[in-house]
Amino acid sequence: MDYQYGEFDGQPFPTPDSLFPSPRIMQFILQYGQQALDAMDQLDDDKGEQYNEAMIAAGLLERDADGTLRLTPKMVRGIQHKSLLEIFEGLKRGSREGHQTLSPGHSDERSDGTRPYQFGDPLSEIDHAATMRNALHRKHTDHEAHESHQRPGAVPICAEDFELHITEGQSDVAMCLLLDLSGSMIRYGRFYQAKRLALGMSELLRSRFPQDTLDFAGFYSTACRIRELDLPLVMPKPITVRDYEVRVRVPLEQAEADPDRIPQHFTNLQMGLRLARQMLNRRGAANKVIFIVTDGQPTAHVEPNPADGRDMLYLLYPPTEQTATITLKEALRCQQQGINLATFALIEDYWGMEWVSFVDQLTRLTRGIAYYCSSDNLASTVIESYLSGKKRKSFVS
Repeated sequence: MDYQYGEFDGQPFPTPDSLFPSPRIMQFILQYGQQALDAMDQLDDDKGEQYNEAMIAAGLLERDADGTLRLTPKMVRGIQHKSLLEIFEGLKRGSREGHQTLSPGHSDERSDGTRPYQFGDPLSEIDHAATMRNALHRKHTDHEAHESHQRPGAVPICAEDFELHITEGQSDVAMCLLLDLSGSMIRYGRFYQAKRLALGMSELLRSRFPQDTLDFAGFYSTACRIRELDLPLVMPKPITVRDYEVRVRVPLEQAEADPDRIPQHFTNLQMGLRLARQMLNRRGAANKVIFIVTDGQPTAHVEPNPADGRDMLYLLYPPTEQTATITLKEALRCQQQGINLATFALIEDYWGMEWVSFVDQLTRLTRGIAYYCSSDNLASTVIESYLSGKKRKSFVS
């Protein structure tokens, strides 16, 4: 390793936070995605160009082969770190640092007290001091019997003397954060807060819960997997149809091959749940959960064509009972495969309250959990519930 020395200029050493852009720049990028980077690249004043070049030199931005500005992994990590710090500022005190379970799991932590040894318990958790105390107590209470069989000074230890530390198991969790990418998510800053949550969650798991896994998926007229490095630039689908009634049917294969030919801003929670289930089935964690972040009931679904069996994509607005039923069947399939569902319904106004009945049906059917919150409280609600498990949950039987 090479070292370089220079004269100290008296300035304080830079902190990790000071090496990244200002919070306003990060917020601008999260709110507008690739459009924000394009706008920064089109600045024609010297100050703007110097700023971009400084960020490129610092390894925060880079240019593609065609010259387009892109975020580097270093920049993404900085945004994740900043997002997590901002979220933690809103958390209540007392949230625990793990997912406590009654059975031991990975990363067990010792708590106060001991318990008697039982066959099969790990020997590494033996409390030697408590075990010796039990043996000494038993020797003194049965002094004459031990004197006839043991040499002076020996302390015999029996199986009933063993005491073990009490441990609280921290189970490993495989999560999929399922983000609504429909057109309405752009309102009230909903998707900005959802994206901020996703970035903060990824940083939290990486730094504190490496035994847990986190996948990302988005649902709109269809569904797609989201790479972690792509999160800062992901945006909701723009609304392209504003008719009062929409009835579209198209082969799913055609819709996925040529997405520009159909509206993309509908809400296909069914395909999102199917994709999340497939992603989690490849994980070997003891606990699996899907966190659904959405602001409305489903308006799209897929079902086979009775004529030839091909999957057909239906885009239906206003929402129909048919779409709701098919979506609930997919949610039940997740629950039957051991995947828990937690729905975070974003509600900013009373006129949109009619879709709460769908969330209620989803929660009852899957014995899941539902939270109703504004977008401003989304990140703290999700992470606090993940950390503590203390937040009151309604398990509906």
